[in-house]
Amino acid sequence: MLHGLLWLPLLLVFFGLAGLGWHEWQKLQAYERWSKDFETAKYDVRAVLGLNQTQLTWGKPTRRGPDNLQIIDLSQIQIVQVWVDHQPITLTDPPAPAHQIELVLIPQDGSNNLGQPYAIPFTDITLAVNWAAHLQKRLRMGTDPGLGTPLSLNPS
Repeated sequence: MLHGLLWLPLLLVFFGLAGLGWHEWQKLQAYERWSKDFETAKYDVRAVLGLNQTQLTWGKPTRRGPDNLQIIDLSQIQIVQVWVDHQPITLTDPPAPAHQIELVLIPQDGSNNLGQPYAIPFTDITLAVNWAAHLQKRLRMGTDPGLGTPLSLNPS
């Protein structure tokens, strides 16, 4: 009886971890269905992001699909930056891993966001830098995807 009581907490932890894994798998499956409509997309536990021609879409991943979706046209963006711990960084020399990583989109004057920046959370600084470089390249091309070869972005 004593051995059973000792193993019971371990069994409960196992079932708890299995439930959390199933929950995350459901979110990943919903992302895969959602991302099929985009040229390039990314998923992590904090946000999903998709780019289709000049439309950038992002939201929070859930089991039923992305929630709180926001859409912006690249022509409305003035500046693309990566912020680490609330400070902008240079894309050529990113710092070591940090607590808070965000892809920040600063809209042009007169856009519908009243000049407030959009912040898209990331968990991987390298992925955030790659997305920022890709979006900056699109902005320099005049948001015409046919003018150059887009950078290869890993959706994971």
